[in-house]
Amino acid sequence: MRKIIAAATAAVFALSLAACSETTEEATEDAAEGAMADIEANADSAMVGAESAADAAVDGVEAAGDAVESGAATVEADVQDESVSEAAVD
Repeated sequence: MRKIIAAATAAVFALSLAACSETTEEATEDAAEGAMADIEANADSAMVGAESAADAAVDGVEAAGDAVESGAATVEADVQDESVSEAAVD
């Protein structure tokens, strides 16, 4: 009789452990999928931010080039005693 009770107890324990393991596995998979979705969203956001920063840098460099060109035309106009528009053509 004791062997039957011990075997039944062991069987119940084994079944409950298996059920717990399956639930834990599903929860782990769900957590991993959620983490991957977060990583993808953050990577996408970082790329958008990097692209915006690069665009702003290009705009800044172009504006600086325009300012240098305008300043050079002004200096040339003063040195050669001509208008800025004439100096810009040279």
